[in-house]
Amino acid sequence: MKKSNQKKVSLYDAYIPFDLKKIHEKKLLNSVLILNDGSHFLGTSFGSKKRSLGEICFNTSLTGYQEIITDPSYSGQIISFTFPHIGNIGSNSSDNEGKTGSIAGIVVRQLPSSPSNWRSEKSFNDWLIFNKIPGIAGIDTRLLTKTIRKYKSCNAMICYDENGNFDFDGLKSELNRHPPMDGLNLSSFVTTKNQYQFTERPHELLSKKNMDDINFKPKIIVIDFGVKRNILRHLVNLNAEVVVFPEDTNFEKIKSFEPDGIFLSNGPGDPAATETKCRKLLKSIFKLSIPVFGICIGHQLIGLSFGATTSKMSQGHRGANHPVKNLLNNKVEITSQNHGYQIDIKSLPDCFEITHTSLFDSSIEGIKHKDLPIFSVQYHPEASPGPTESSYLFDEFLNLIKVSKNAKTQ
Repeated sequence: MKKSNQKKVSLYDAYIPFDLKKIHEKKLLNSVLILNDGSHFLGTSFGSKKRSLGEICFNTSLTGYQEIITDPSYSGQIISFTFPHIGNIGSNSSDNEGKTGSIAGIVVRQLPSSPSNWRSEKSFNDWLIFNKIPGIAGIDTRLLTKTIRKYKSCNAMICYDENGNFDFDGLKSELNRHPPMDGLNLSSFVTTKNQYQFTERPHELLSKKNMDDINFKPKIIVIDFGVKRNILRHLVNLNAEVVVFPEDTNFEKIKSFEPDGIFLSNGPGDPAATETKCRKLLKSIFKLSIPVFGICIGHQLIGLSFGATTSKMSQGHRGANHPVKNLLNNKVEITSQNHGYQIDIKSLPDCFEITHTSLFDSSIEGIKHKDLPIFSVQYHPEASPGPTESSYLFDEFLNLIKVSKNAKTQ
């Protein structure tokens, strides 16, 4: 039998992208990712060249990397993307969900390719450099995810050196001094410094204009713990006057605005640390007996304020395909999620009813007060990125406001 001249492809060749093969051949391993368990991963630097430390976590989303990176809830964290093609549609000025720069860094499998999208205004690499966000590529993100999953919480460092010379002992010592996420109130770093009015609506494909409510314009105050822009867009879409306040706002200032509803936003860090700082404000808000809606850390703050406890999850939920069961109608919703803490089920006071649970681990995903017009969800109904099938919750907030106003009128 004639011997084939076809070159045999090894598993390594099939697994490593061609651009990374060239990088390995040229020995451009000029960046390292170090975990505080002592393990390290050599790779190639892109984006900003600065050294960065933070809690490392992984996100399973296939799209929406710009929205994820600019989500203030990721403040102080390094995100490892499990999907290998990150950065190939570039970046634009419309998809930022918050101020850039609060994230600690990103980890990807392949170096970002040249952008190929009609909306792209700047390459992903240039965008990262502009926003001072470091990245490392060429990492086996599947192995990294398996490593991260061994620990309840894991800090990491991204470090660049032009020649690839690293003092591993010194870097590990520096990393070990970096504080864990527990006990950190990070919302103070991302909250707005001054109150402002927000008027932007969602994209026209998502925007709903109910002409029956054109004359109903509720006042909604948002307490900003790290709010995403698409949450604000959905609130504006209720035909509401939306005003955003800092997390340390004086209660009398809120009360003088005479709000019809109050929204508690998402945000980073340990919710227990944030609740300690904002306890007096939150207690005063709930005494108003007006509708309150919370998302993410806003959800956790509601539970904490009424006596529940929160705890760090083993892995956290970060992705755009998380199934949640709505216990009120027995339906399943596919949701976008980003949180590392949860309300402890056994600690939830009797005045609350669990409305939603995770089909991954049965953790609490939604609650509502049995007597007061207060409800919240752990996941992100505003998406960005992710599915939008939970956006009905904003309409439920509006309906609560209508009922509350009608009751006051009568």
